[in-house]
Amino acid sequence: MHQFSRENPSPRYTELLGYYKTMHDEGAENENISAANTFDGRSMLRQAPNILSIIKVLGSETILDYGAGKGIQYGPMEIKNPDGETFSDMKSYWNVRSITCFDPGHEPFSQLPEGNFDGVVTTDVLEHCPKDDIPWILHEIFSYAREFVYLNVACYPAKKTLPNGENAHCTLESPDWWKGVFDTVLVDYPNLRYYAVFDVPADKGNGTAQIETVQIRGKNRQAGN
Repeated sequence: MHQFSRENPSPRYTELLGYYKTMHDEGAENENISAANTFDGRSMLRQAPNILSIIKVLGSETILDYGAGKGIQYGPMEIKNPDGETFSDMKSYWNVRSITCFDPGHEPFSQLPEGNFDGVVTTDVLEHCPKDDIPWILHEIFSYAREFVYLNVACYPAKKTLPNGENAHCTLESPDWWKGVFDTVLVDYPNLRYYAVFDVPADKGNGTAQIETVQIRGKNRQAGN
């Protein structure tokens, strides 16, 4: 099977990236969603408390959001932590030194980041990527991290459709499938730990979703570290 990469992605990846660039600029026209509200990054907000708990334990100071959308989640907003303290933005909420955004579909964040980061978070991203490209994308994500990777994946169809009418979630797999792929990649990054959160259908009748959370440590870390 052909090995794809950042330098040589699959034709399907290039096709989808073109659709996402169009939707960032023009919105999700099939659903009458404006450009400003299309892939704006807000899906990360409900993962923020989980990420905060990891940052507190590890003392992480630099974060990369891989697939950050428009980055609205990092603008001014009122955020409360579990203790009821109020913060003015995500950077102060997480108490980190820097947050870097990367998203190949949104021009302001489309340049690959430089260097490494204590933590890499990616939410509502991987299910939008072609299955043939998942391995190199995951290796890229893991390669940027010094301490941890936080992965949030939806395992059900998206509400949005692409300009060609296809569902925006092009890779729909079970949590077990994703964990198998993550474990395969983790072998090459023994000093890292990853945290995976899967959104799965709670009831096929009502379309809501529940979250299944998995925490897996790097292969060379002992339990309790």
